[in-house]
Amino acid sequence: IAKRRLPKSKSGIVAIISLSYWCLFSCIYSGLFPLVKMSAALENLENQLELFVENVRQVKIIVSDFQPQGQSVLNQKINSIVQGLQEIDKLKSQVQEVHVPLEVFDYIDEGRNPQLYTKDCMEKALNKNEQVKGKIDSYRKFRAHLLEELSQVFPNETMKYRTARGDDVNRIQ
Repeated sequence: IAKRRLPKSKSGIVAIISLSYWCLFSCIYSGLFPLVKMSAALENLENQLELFVENVRQVKIIVSDFQPQGQSVLNQKINSIVQGLQEIDKLKSQVQEVHVPLEVFDYIDEGRNPQLYTKDCMEKALNKNEQVKGKIDSYRKFRAHLLEELSQVFPNETMKYRTARGDDVNRIQ
């Protein structure tokens, strides 16, 4: 996983969960990792992160309206947060092979959904594919037109060229 500071988005925890969702879906659908093993590891990580976020939310509620009699509950929640972080740390070895592009962190910093990164990459790839296909079609048309013109000016040489290439001599394209 790329090393970088926590995102500046509305909530760093929400960003971490969004990132884990992005990792889960991109790893499953990209076919880069064994589906069952990685899926289970990422699902376990996702569950731990959700539990961690819930504990942090509860601590926030307790602290925002702190009463001295709530100290023991606060201590329990803080201990559960620490245990949750330890569990998350134990899970890191199971998801070492997940590589997150740095651009995903930029999406999170900008407050955008990291799953949009995959969509944007696919759209860029489709656009590039269309451009390249257009160039290939243009070159094919140019080649056909060039062979047609050359066959009118240099019929014998063009016939030899097409025979050497294994082209159908009767076909212009």
